[in-house]
Amino acid sequence: MKPREKLSFIGVPMDLGGGLRGVDMGPSALRIAGIEEAVNGLGFAFEDLGNVPVPRPERRQPRNEKARFLTEIAHCCARVRRQVERALDEGSMPLIVGGDHSIAAGSIAGVSSWYHKRKEKIGLIWVDAHGDMNTPETTESGNIHGMPLAAALGYGAPELTGLGDLTPMVSPENTVLVGVHSIDDGEREMIHKSGIKAFAMRDIDKHGIHAVMEEAIAIATRGTAGFHLSFDIDGCDPVAAPGVGTPVDGGLTTREAHIIMEDSALSQAMVALDLTEINPIFDTCNKTAELARELTLSALGKRVL
Repeated sequence: MKPREKLSFIGVPMDLGGGLRGVDMGPSALRIAGIEEAVNGLGFAFEDLGNVPVPRPERRQPRNEKARFLTEIAHCCARVRRQVERALDEGSMPLIVGGDHSIAAGSIAGVSSWYHKRKEKIGLIWVDAHGDMNTPETTESGNIHGMPLAAALGYGAPELTGLGDLTPMVSPENTVLVGVHSIDDGEREMIHKSGIKAFAMRDIDKHGIHAVMEEAIAIATRGTAGFHLSFDIDGCDPVAAPGVGTPVDGGLTTREAHIIMEDSALSQAMVALDLTEINPIFDTCNKTAELARELTLSALGKRVL
């Protein structure tokens, strides 16, 4: 697969999907960290498509406490889908920057639908501390940022599962969860029920991140046109990424996170990238956005030698 030589930045200042404010500033934080100049420095063209409009939560009341702000999130994800498809139409790789991880329901809908129109399918590698496999029936919080992976696999609210041209958006046999180390009982059951491959931090500790990524990429590219990489920055240990809304100790080291991106680049099979849950309110000197910038460069093929 020929790598795309242009990156389209799609900001999604979504903070309706979680319980804490601040992730709406994630796209701005990454821009301030110099993402455009850094990408240009690698020889890639860079297009900033601006921010997808998102309603402010203080002006809304959730109608359903088991799926808070579902209607607003679904409408926003539909806009994300259109922006993603536009980028792919123009021969660009979409970089979708959140905002909370609920936005991935829209980005995956866009990528999977674009390839579906060409009679192809995609794989999915989901990097996260959490499973994001809840549904309105299993959730303990009602926060939709804990539901998008389930939605991509066809489980949950129809407003989310039906965002794309096909349901499920991705096949479980081509879907991999990497780095999980904080899940609830409902998610654990759903992971087993769905049949996706999941690598917990224990697996990474035992086998090493490179071996895990080799297997993950093999799964995600088996019979597909490539894979969508959805990277929640809270999958990194808080030492590396303090600026997230739901930090969990024991996550990926900086080097492990870079290897995920480097191996994705070397595969030449990554077709889109999400970076979510950057929260400047909890950050130190924009450290987390700067990490996200450097991870993006690794995903585009930056090398030391």
